[in-house]
Amino acid sequence: MLKTTPLNAAHRVLGARMVDFGGWDMPVNYGSQIEEHHAVRRDAGMFDVSHMLAIDVHGAGARDFLRRALANNTDKLRQPGRALYSCMLNEAGGVIDDLIVYFVTDAYFRLVVNAGTADKDLAWLESLKEHIHAACELRPRRDLAMIAVQGPNARERVWQVLPETRAASESLRSFHGVQLGELMLARTGYTGEDGLELMLPAIRAQALWQQLIGCGVKPCGLGARDTLRLEAGMNLWGQDMDESVSPLDAGLAWTVDLAGARDFVGKPALLAHPQSRQLVGLVLADKGGVLRGHQNVATPHGEGEVTSGTFSPSLNRSIALARVPLGVEVGALVQVSVRDRQLAAKVVKPPFVRNGKILIN
Repeated sequence: MLKTTPLNAAHRVLGARMVDFGGWDMPVNYGSQIEEHHAVRRDAGMFDVSHMLAIDVHGAGARDFLRRALANNTDKLRQPGRALYSCMLNEAGGVIDDLIVYFVTDAYFRLVVNAGTADKDLAWLESLKEHIHAACELRPRRDLAMIAVQGPNARERVWQVLPETRAASESLRSFHGVQLGELMLARTGYTGEDGLELMLPAIRAQALWQQLIGCGVKPCGLGARDTLRLEAGMNLWGQDMDESVSPLDAGLAWTVDLAGARDFVGKPALLAHPQSRQLVGLVLADKGGVLRGHQNVATPHGEGEVTSGTFSPSLNRSIALARVPLGVEVGALVQVSVRDRQLAAKVVKPPFVRNGKILIN
């Protein structure tokens, strides 16, 4: 049986097309995926992301534990509410998952991990905690719902529904959050647009969802979430990286602290095996096809592969992320195998679109 979020009934009332997403019954769209995409780029849309898992890390040894568990360095987190994007790696340097960690206090951090890897992530963290005898406790928070409100007008719409949160959240910088009683607001997202991600008790989720609809926030499904994140050049675990892929080859070197003296799981493997591939953006130059995952990419430096591809509603062209050999330069033309045809694509530096602006030629 598929797992359901606290908003499952609300999705069905709205006539959402539901799909199996990593064992969860989730909305892919509510009618027009293109309209949902544009709502986020131009106004405000919202996503049910309650299938993701918050894991609270409590205890005197919480920071030391995360210093060992994560490739990015939690020593950067000193201001309450600040967030950090990081990967968790296995001993071979592959990506177990990518996540966000929020700093609340020195004895309290919150991780938000992906839905499809949540059980595995929690088991891995528990195993590591026991192995290094960390003085902390892991508390999975399935009692919480998460709603991501995204778009240029997203924050104003949230404040319209929750006016009591405006004073505390109006000055939030990107990748910062604030805890207000049982509600956490974070200026984070997965769309390339401004907005707030809300974490709140599951029993309050449906009422908030309906209030947001009432003030003009458009419900959006997984389809728009994927086109938005791909336009924003954001990786998706299971497509752009996984346990067999180094973060250095997945375009995530900026999330890995190799320079410091701190040891973390996977660091020796990364030092022993430096970057050998690169993640680039592609824009289809020829007509008659759409870039999709696993398509072969032929370059003068060797073969590569599309990791994620789609038709971009903002560019009205097909775009992709691809892992290709080092040496392939921005501006070069490569050949992509699309349904037994070789189509030309231009190499670009992602992101393609951020904050409503097209960033490539």
